[in-house]
Amino acid sequence: MTMARYQNGCVGVAANGSGAPVWIFRWYETQPNGERIRRKKQIGTLDQYKTKAAAEKAAIGLRLAINSGKRSELSRNLTMKQLIQHFREKELVDHGEDGRAWSTRDRYEGCLNAWIEPRWGDVALDEIKAPMVEEWLRDLRCKPRKHRKQQTASAKWKQAKKDLKRLAPATKAKIRELMSVLYNHAIRWDFIGYNPISGPNRGAGVRQSSKRERIPDILAVSEMQAIVAELEMRERVLLFLDMATGLRRGELTGIQWGDIDFENLLIDVRRSVVDQVVGRCKNEASQKPVPLDEYTARDLVAWRQETPYRNPEDWVFASNSNRAGKKRGKQPLWLQTVMRYHIQPVIKRLGINKRVGWHTFRRTYTSLLTDNQENVKVVQELLRHSSAKVTMDIYAQAQMPAKRKAQQKVVEMMRRQDAPEALQMGA
Repeated sequence: MTMARYQNGCVGVAANGSGAPVWIFRWYETQPNGERIRRKKQIGTLDQYKTKAAAEKAAIGLRLAINSGKRSELSRNLTMKQLIQHFREKELVDHGEDGRAWSTRDRYEGCLNAWIEPRWGDVALDEIKAPMVEEWLRDLRCKPRKHRKQQTASAKWKQAKKDLKRLAPATKAKIRELMSVLYNHAIRWDFIGYNPISGPNRGAGVRQSSKRERIPDILAVSEMQAIVAELEMRERVLLFLDMATGLRRGELTGIQWGDIDFENLLIDVRRSVVDQVVGRCKNEASQKPVPLDEYTARDLVAWRQETPYRNPEDWVFASNSNRAGKKRGKQPLWLQTVMRYHIQPVIKRLGINKRVGWHTFRRTYTSLLTDNQENVKVVQELLRHSSAKVTMDIYAQAQMPAKRKAQQKVVEMMRRQDAPEALQMGA
């Protein structure tokens, strides 16, 4: 058997205990008395790693872990591209309930492909410093449209690149956090001993604000009523359900008729569908049942009588378009398409000058609950947040009537108790 020799061990094919061919990593372990003992460890099957190059990449982490405490030349020269490859093989795979959700893995892949790997892929891990990353983040701009790529070599293209909008601070903060996750992965596998992104203490790493560019819009009750009045039945039921429960878009997409308990007025949130990929909910708190009011329940019953997909395993809002082909009725609606072609045109026609998406209704739901002075814990449980801090600091917004009422109470207290009589009369 031919083996590929390296400074620290070798990779080759051998038979495992059942006789199946697998990739094996072999090395010598030096004992305290100087004796060298040959060791081996299975990397994976030939189906997992179809080429020797893939098996060798998978062995990088094992090789470095074996040599921990006497960091090898390979460890010092490990590039960000190699780290990303190892991160993909170990972390961006489906580990079931113990791993990351598909939506998280997909977001990570997009960020790695678009930003981190193109810039830092060929740079050694120990050469990346916090000020370098900070400066890079500061000047990041949105990706150009595809048709502009043809003008790459022209002066016109260079000018267009300068005119591109800078990335939002929140997006830059997410890129920073992913780079920190990569370095933590490297530390865990003993590729490197420190994380330059987070730094050894607060303020020593990469500084990047996540401040919003604008405060998210929320809708007034009258605006929501006006929108619903203009919609067809499917969109009306869909919107009322979102307004009355605050479900996330993926959870709303993933509801099946069997998840709704009409007798006890409850919805079991069992899954989240993102880009037609069925996955688990965001966190443990997200899987708690959601109360269903009788008005929305009646709407759902009426919709069930109209839709041709009404079995317990059918999606409540199944795709019924001819364009779906064989998947017609077997996959849920693309809610972003429903928003773009059915709801946003109505909003524009009504003259509502707000940026409205599916998350707008979840934020509005939160703000209405807080304006009604509901208990913070109740609001958190209804939204199924893991922390009340997220509920109050990120989602809730006090509306102007509630703020005026609170302010008026303070003003009345001051004028009634402390102000002179002339001031109280408005003199």
